[in-house]
Amino acid sequence: MPLPHAPRPRSSWLFDQPYLLLSLTSLFWAGNAIVGRAAAGQIPPATLSMARWVGAFLIVLPFAWQHLDRDWPAIRRHIGLMVTLSLSGIAIFNTLQYTALEHTIALNILLLQSAGPLFVAIWSLILLKVRLTLAQALGIAVSMVGVMVILLKGDLTALAGIDINVGDIIFITAMAVFGFYSALSQKRPQIHGLSFLAFTFGCGALLLTPLLVWELLTRPLAQINAANLGSIAYVAVFPSVLAYLCFNRGIALIGANRAAPFFHLIPVFGSAMAIVFLGERPHLYHAVGYALVLAGVIVAARKPKTQPQ
Repeated sequence: MPLPHAPRPRSSWLFDQPYLLLSLTSLFWAGNAIVGRAAAGQIPPATLSMARWVGAFLIVLPFAWQHLDRDWPAIRRHIGLMVTLSLSGIAIFNTLQYTALEHTIALNILLLQSAGPLFVAIWSLILLKVRLTLAQALGIAVSMVGVMVILLKGDLTALAGIDINVGDIIFITAMAVFGFYSALSQKRPQIHGLSFLAFTFGCGALLLTPLLVWELLTRPLAQINAANLGSIAYVAVFPSVLAYLCFNRGIALIGANRAAPFFHLIPVFGSAMAIVFLGERPHLYHAVGYALVLAGVIVAARKPKTQPQ
């Protein structure tokens, strides 16, 4: 008589749910935009980025050590790719993001973040020869309209009044870099997720060292106080360890093009946080925007009947 199968651990079930993982990623990154904006002017961007990734690396390392030991030969065979992923997705993107938050307003950042899926689509075509399906393009367009409805408070004509500044240009560059990381990460070696996180976090922090030295010599040091330490603790845990673990697994399960529309959930979660934690009143445009974003994400993220060539 065969033995009954042991129940699967809950963590195993969670890591087979790409839509839930990518939704959690957007939730954690929404908090990163808020905390990063609050820290702007208090913690210089390279300092915040270095503290974030060193903290994340130290958190992950005890859990990843045995996997790193086993996966090291595969990492060495693909060292160029792994360093490129660390440079783009860890060192460059986040430092540019924190730099942009020193020069622009949160509304502009959230609007520009909507361009994320477009950059992922472009890099997927260039690097992987994967084109957007019609459903993915339609879903991205619908969810982008939903984002604008939320951020512009139902008045799409207000888009003409948005001023483009140097912070916006920096953030657009950051989104282009992260689109490259998102597409290229599908070529990563077949190693454990914790090995991937530990290497990219540690390598990304190491690559930040020259910029950090320059910043320490040219800008005032960040003060050590409860607010700054709380900001560093948050960005090290939620938008770093947890978000990247969920994001990388989500891409591995459904691909970069289907995962990218979940970027549009970031302003949805951000506005919901403002309602819950800051006491802002919900309006009809919130409901309309949420509905459009969710409808677009569902359409764009669903599995195509045939794989695009």
